[in-house]
Amino acid sequence: MCGIAGWYRRRGRSISAEAITAQCDAIRHRGPDDSGIFTDGDFGFGMRRLSILDLPGGHQPIYCPTGRFSIVFNGEIYNHMELRKSLCERYDFRTNSDTETILAAFVVHGNDAWEKLEGMFAVAIWDRHRRVLTLARDPLGIKPLYVTEQAGGIAFASELKALRTLPDHRFSINDRAVHDYFSFGHVRRPRSIFTEVHTLDPGHFMTVPAEGPPVMQSYWRAKLRSAPHMSAKDWAYQMRVMLIDTVGRHMQSDVPIGAFLSGGIDSSAVLAAMTKNGHGNHKAFTIGYAGAAIDETAAAAEIARHLGCEHIVLNLEVDRAIDVLPLVQRCFDEPFADMAAIPTWYASKLASEHVKVVLCGEGGDELFAGYKRHRNARNIERFRSLLGPKSHILSMIDHIPLTRSTKVNYLRQHAQRFSEFVKLPDGYQQFFAATQISRNALRNDIYGREFKEAYESEQSYADLEHEYFANDDGEKSALEQFLFADLSLNMPSAMLTRLDRASMAHSVEARVPFLSHKLVDWALTLPAECKLRGNVGKAVLRDAIAPLLPLSVMKRPKQGFQIPLAAWFKGDFGEYARQVWFDSGASHAGYLRREAVERLFVEHRRGEANHSRMLYAIAVLGLWWSDHAQGGSAAMASAA
Repeated sequence: MCGIAGWYRRRGRSISAEAITAQCDAIRHRGPDDSGIFTDGDFGFGMRRLSILDLPGGHQPIYCPTGRFSIVFNGEIYNHMELRKSLCERYDFRTNSDTETILAAFVVHGNDAWEKLEGMFAVAIWDRHRRVLTLARDPLGIKPLYVTEQAGGIAFASELKALRTLPDHRFSINDRAVHDYFSFGHVRRPRSIFTEVHTLDPGHFMTVPAEGPPVMQSYWRAKLRSAPHMSAKDWAYQMRVMLIDTVGRHMQSDVPIGAFLSGGIDSSAVLAAMTKNGHGNHKAFTIGYAGAAIDETAAAAEIARHLGCEHIVLNLEVDRAIDVLPLVQRCFDEPFADMAAIPTWYASKLASEHVKVVLCGEGGDELFAGYKRHRNARNIERFRSLLGPKSHILSMIDHIPLTRSTKVNYLRQHAQRFSEFVKLPDGYQQFFAATQISRNALRNDIYGREFKEAYESEQSYADLEHEYFANDDGEKSALEQFLFADLSLNMPSAMLTRLDRASMAHSVEARVPFLSHKLVDWALTLPAECKLRGNVGKAVLRDAIAPLLPLSVMKRPKQGFQIPLAAWFKGDFGEYARQVWFDSGASHAGYLRREAVERLFVEHRRGEANHSRMLYAIAVLGLWWSDHAQGGSAAMASAA
């Protein structure tokens, strides 16, 4: 695990070692144990290393025996020992590291190597004979890779901050990305907050020749596949075997390993599989909220006791959140308003005091229909004739008046969102409606005039569907469309970004067994009824782990990493957020109308509506904007 960065300036323009060193120093937190750089005329790359495997022999860059190819790599390859057996007759290995296994696979197989890797990775390989750079990213987008093409050259890095150190590069704010952010709480792939930077798509590799444009190609895509008929019991058995085997592979390490434990199904399943793979006293880390309804400390403690694990808890309070919010948003390099970022950041900080590696449950909901929105999509498709756009029920919902009761007003708000959801024609558009942090009507109300005219339209959901899923085969059910969108868009854009930045900010490697692409391929063969049985999501996973965990885990409602944000925004946290926004230059950039933002804070404080997610996004953008302005970027003046 590490951070990587590099610059192929091309046209024979030399690159100094100092430029690459500055890139790597900007991401030192990703790898405080070691560093290495390589320059070759108009090309250079480097890395910062967090030593996990082959501690003495894993220094990067690694060079092939002939010296033609060199590699820097961020991630872990869990099947690298098996791959070595097939490569050792054609490649002379000199280390035991998975980095050299990737290099050997590339030397032997070329770009056919990528689909053979099981793991998480962002890779750069330099061919000094042909002067060709190859970049590749893992199938699910677990590890980040940002790319910028400027002045005839191309640069790449694990984080945006390692691009912004380069001389003669410009970074201007992408207004479309800001619209992404106010719609969904994050910038959606392949965009970044800067017009000049994009991410390499998951499951793709890019070839950069000495002349001409880079070429990007796909080597893996998620696909639904049919499978032979089996009983629910047989599917559950396969699930249990595959989970235990996959988690076992993810436990390879020469340093101690722990796990995040929220008290829910996914993290409990991972921890249970860890105990089946080893008899060590694993450490489990939980964030609690003493006295809050969403606190899962007691549930997590019960699971840890049952599995014989050491349970380590940190209770989070609002004062701490105010103090830490600037640090949390800073580790993302761009505005990122996922409310779970704060507890994930704290959980990573807590884990860093004990271990270097944690296993996490991300991906379970997306693979096995664990969210309420998945149930809604399936049920609406079944009962669309009763809940059509012209139904009497929906008409009544749209005209529910405000009351003096905060609880009733919140229910009114949920009902109106549901009414909008029902009217949409398919699972993809329902996905966009369900994952947004603000309704179209709210954005129309608070956006500045020019910003609204440019990016907000009545066809926004249809436009998004065309942008991301225009090539869909059209044979998926609404639930299958929803799951596919969650896996291919929400995971790399939001959840995996959150996990990577929050964990690496504390030099902790976070691994996600559910997102092994082999397990994902298997999950895509599961019949829908194995995932969503009645109104119970993750049915096959529940059946699989039931013998390993207390019965209470199966009955407990889903929580996950949350914070009591609605309550916080009614007190000091709300006033802090308001001040952050109006003290930042973002409030004058024309994105949002000042009086409309003021009204959101007032309505939330009075209990007329729950605007906590949008208010959180407003505060985070204000913090990011202030940091960006202090960096002295010319882009700031341009955007303003």
